[in-house]
Amino acid sequence: MMLRSALTLRRLWLAGSIFVAILGASESILAQTAAAAGSATPPAAASTPAASVGATPAADAVAEVKGFRSALFGMAEADVRAAAAKDFAISPDAIKSGQNAIEHTQVLTLKAADVLPEGGSAEVAYVLGYKTKKLIQVNISWSKATDDKLTPERLTANAETLRAYFLGAGYKADTIVNNAPMNNGVLLFRGADSSGRTTALLLQGSFTGDKEQRTLSPTNVNLFYLADAKNPDIYRVQPGKF
Repeated sequence: MMLRSALTLRRLWLAGSIFVAILGASESILAQTAAAAGSATPPAAASTPAASVGATPAADAVAEVKGFRSALFGMAEADVRAAAAKDFAISPDAIKSGQNAIEHTQVLTLKAADVLPEGGSAEVAYVLGYKTKKLIQVNISWSKATDDKLTPERLTANAETLRAYFLGAGYKADTIVNNAPMNNGVLLFRGADSSGRTTALLLQGSFTGDKEQRTLSPTNVNLFYLADAKNPDIYRVQPGKF
């Protein structure tokens, strides 16, 4: 159990590092690319897609990133536990607690089946801020570590289902990044609401082939909801301290 907890927290720390890279890459794309609608849908083990910025949301749709389901940004630990237990019909004892030693945040994790219908079991992690001790981030991940029955095809289907949903959900058009290649995967979606709260979806894996025709073999899907992606409530060494 201690080993599993250590591995879980290691995955969460890596997920945080991944999101920093996602945010930087997507900001660069936004700065360099004019808004454009749509892009090709990459199938499993497909060629690396070209990035596009902007999307056409469903009529009258306006995204509002409040958290994940009943767990809302700004909730204290007890409220987050109660919300998670309600959302997934689990015992509060099934929610594990750990610490991110680098960011000095508390992480509540649980395993849930069919977070996405027929999508396999996922790990859901709720991150409580360093100073506020309130909910600042939710991570949802699908991989062999969360469900050994997940295949690359199923992971890609999960990611594309979510991508299609987010593209029509009414995120601010000038914040949307769609199908942006990363070093170890594809940023399928990144967007923010009018308050700057951010959603990002990453299909991660390994690439094969040359620069002209790279193909991705997916190993995991990571979905992030962040209250403040640019200035998260995490520990940072202050300038001049060392």
